[in-house]
Amino acid sequence: MPRFSMKALWLFLMLCTAKASAQQEFITKSGHQFFLHNKPYYYIGTNYWYGGLLALQKNGKERLQKELDFLKSQGITNLRVLVGTEGKGLVNGVERVKPAFQYEQGKFNMEILEGLDYLLYEMGKRKMYAVLFLSNNWEWSGGFLQYLSWNGVITDSVMRSKLNWNDLRENTSKFYSCAPCQKDYENQVRLVLNHVNKYTKQQYIEEPSIMAWELANEPRPMMIAAVEAYKKWTLTMARFIKSIDHHHLVTLGTEGIMGTDESADLFKAIHQPKEVDYLTLHIWPKNWGWFKDTSIANSLPGLMAKTQQYIRQHEVIADDLNKPLVVEEFGLPRDQHSFDPASAVYSRNQLYNGVFAEWAKSRKQGGAIAGCNFWAFAGTARPVPGQLFWKEGDDFMGDPPQEEQGLNSVFDADTLTWKIIHSYILN
Repeated sequence: MPRFSMKALWLFLMLCTAKASAQQEFITKSGHQFFLHNKPYYYIGTNYWYGGLLALQKNGKERLQKELDFLKSQGITNLRVLVGTEGKGLVNGVERVKPAFQYEQGKFNMEILEGLDYLLYEMGKRKMYAVLFLSNNWEWSGGFLQYLSWNGVITDSVMRSKLNWNDLRENTSKFYSCAPCQKDYENQVRLVLNHVNKYTKQQYIEEPSIMAWELANEPRPMMIAAVEAYKKWTLTMARFIKSIDHHHLVTLGTEGIMGTDESADLFKAIHQPKEVDYLTLHIWPKNWGWFKDTSIANSLPGLMAKTQQYIRQHEVIADDLNKPLVVEEFGLPRDQHSFDPASAVYSRNQLYNGVFAEWAKSRKQGGAIAGCNFWAFAGTARPVPGQLFWKEGDDFMGDPPQEEQGLNSVFDADTLTWKIIHSYILN
């Protein structure tokens, strides 16, 4: 047996420690910046909400590998991905994402996490990072309405029926005062955090390819009466995640001021606690009525001005809180509101240019606007001719089941859009 001097043994142990540390480096934040490898981390990424489901589909692993290689070649290193899908059948009158992770109350399909395992494994090989949102304010993945139905706060028939906006707001807002609903959500979150990746053999709380956890996609109080309960829940759950996971960042997943009843004070208040690491905002000109004409182009100057103003309004709040800000959803239909992948995207490209310009200026100045995730990457998928909405068995793409397929999707063939994205990443 060979003999080692104490000095040689010390050097060996230090080398092993350094190697392990390099393999386990996580994205952190300090002040209003993210850091990776002791350098500021500014990124352009995309929403790839279905990424964790691809490995479960026929030839899905091959598609996933091909799309990750494509994204990496374009300089995209950050993906925002859905984790929690709940229930089955229609919800709010539309199809939801299938298959579900929590398919019945308290019953989980662990194959869903194996699909996410594979995504994170492949991302890790490419030095890519995931932001994982744990549930949904909206119906397209089950979300809060499903928890309310499981616990008898709303009936199953109400959950499945097509709700008008006021009824949707009133019903969804009840989640924040429903203790058993929150417990079901908490149980799902705990299961995810403690899950061991089949491929990397690491618990998710130790998985370096994860950048951050988001409480949900676009959690809103929905009603003024729910504001205090909403504030309590966001803080409680951020603390809960931090109590289990000491490595990863936590954020809420909000749309910004538009998602807090247009209250800048409320938006600031929910992001102020130390357990909330950074701020997010989303920009949806169509949903918010920033344009009316189908061509979009006629409304483009005003739309661009509102986009710039909205980003800068949140940048001021981020600076005041000394935390990073991510523009993590923004999208626009193709010209003439077409769903055809061959149609032009002049207006969308102008929106992307405007958002990326704000990010680029911030990066140059070491500012708070640290990241952008456009909505959404559709990869090699294409809409089914003559069919507007997703059906089970169709390829997943950037548009969730409740939206027209091709509405906001960026396809791998959208050459001009990718040139714009690539130009900002390179400069």
